[in-house]
Amino acid sequence: MFATRNAVKLGARSFSTGATLQSKVAVLGAAGGIGQPLSLLLKANPRVTELGLYDIHNTPGVAADVGHINTLSTVTGYTAKDDGLKKALTGAELVVIPAGVPRKPGMTRDDLFNTNAGIVRDLAKACAETCPEAKLLIISNPVNSTVPIATEVFKKANVYDAKRIFGVTSLDLVRASRFVGEKTGSVGEVPVVGGHAGVTIIPLFSQVPDLQLSDAERDALTHRVQFGGDEVVKAKDGAGSATLSMAYAGARFADSLLRAAAGEDVLEWAFVRTDLFKKEGLEFFSTYVKLDKNGVKEVLPLPSNISAYEQELVQKAIPELKKSEAKGVSFVAGN
Repeated sequence: MFATRNAVKLGARSFSTGATLQSKVAVLGAAGGIGQPLSLLLKANPRVTELGLYDIHNTPGVAADVGHINTLSTVTGYTAKDDGLKKALTGAELVVIPAGVPRKPGMTRDDLFNTNAGIVRDLAKACAETCPEAKLLIISNPVNSTVPIATEVFKKANVYDAKRIFGVTSLDLVRASRFVGEKTGSVGEVPVVGGHAGVTIIPLFSQVPDLQLSDAERDALTHRVQFGGDEVVKAKDGAGSATLSMAYAGARFADSLLRAAAGEDVLEWAFVRTDLFKKEGLEFFSTYVKLDKNGVKEVLPLPSNISAYEQELVQKAIPELKKSEAKGVSFVAGN
């Protein structure tokens, strides 16, 4: 039996602990809207022994602030000066990348491509040079394209290992769990597969035990999970996108990898390289993965008993995922 993700709460006692490992985590984009709360949550995790925080400005202040939290990990903030990026990455076991610009009202995740693609490419190049064996957790949108971008960068550097590059789609699972919990009064796991944008986000409500939904309820919940980010963007009225909930979800996924590195059997969901849809010409898909100390131990197929409705959503998502994947690959080839 595989342990699912633990909820991450403020305070060291909220995390399960086991054998102590030296676990340096680098956060690239640490002074941003996601990066700051993410750094806070990682500082609170006793599995993290060192934090390297990088951004183009303000990172020393963020490091000084979170560095006062009473866990034993050390925290250092770096900027682009004096090889700061290389120093932040040196010795990192995990590299979490939330860097980039946020969405504004009316924007889709794909609208961020022109800016964030170059940011992820450059940061991935630095990772390939400095810490090629680290596990990369990519949060920067559009994830459906930025994961292929990082993959192509690592291939060019001849250090690619598919087991170590992840697109963090955990926020979709967090949202789905919360939205179902509003109906049932309890919080449980809701698998979400596919990708991390609009119709590519596929919640598998059929896999939630004893959940009864009418067709109308199912359709409404599916749409809300797929476009939950729009709720936040609209509510923030131009002041940003989902930052706090994304930081929470990113910290959860990082903790899963740290627990796997400590020897636990962990089942997760992430956007990874897979042959599940090779016949359709698709290389990346968010699905069930078993984790171990090296990253992805095994990519699992979708459950055989997903509903016909969910099967249809998968088929609708594949063309969109292929376009996003091709866009990322072409970007690296042309730049």
